[in-house]
Amino acid sequence: MKSARRRSRELATQGLYQWLLSGAPGGEIDAQLRGAQGFDKADHEHLNALLHGVIRDVDTLTADLTPCLDRPIDQLSPVERSVLLVAAFELKHHIDIPYRVVINEAVELTKTFGGADGYKYVNGVLDKLSAKLRPDETQAARRG
Repeated sequence: MKSARRRSRELATQGLYQWLLSGAPGGEIDAQLRGAQGFDKADHEHLNALLHGVIRDVDTLTADLTPCLDRPIDQLSPVERSVLLVAAFELKHHIDIPYRVVINEAVELTKTFGGADGYKYVNGVLDKLSAKLRPDETQAARRG
């Protein structure tokens, strides 16, 4: 059984995927997500924070991710890009969630929605990003 937080990340990823492809306003995407299967099982507060936070901060999150990528962000698949944006937002704004949990959740999302080996790429990018955004936490984890 999926946790409410996992379901919120799944819905946010689906919403951001749609946003990246269609450019529809966040409110319109939010309204569509409310009718999605499993919406009632999601952590709605976390979903709102992720979806609207990523849309609001997309330029800053993209700037954070860019040095960790091996190609321009617009060349990533929309699934990988959506997952990376959700994870970058969580790493930056939800420091109560351990960075390893953020990475693991992103890997699982990519396995669910992405291509065969996309999760390996996402893992590598987020490992670099977490070291940049949460240096104390990542160094402590690697030491011990």
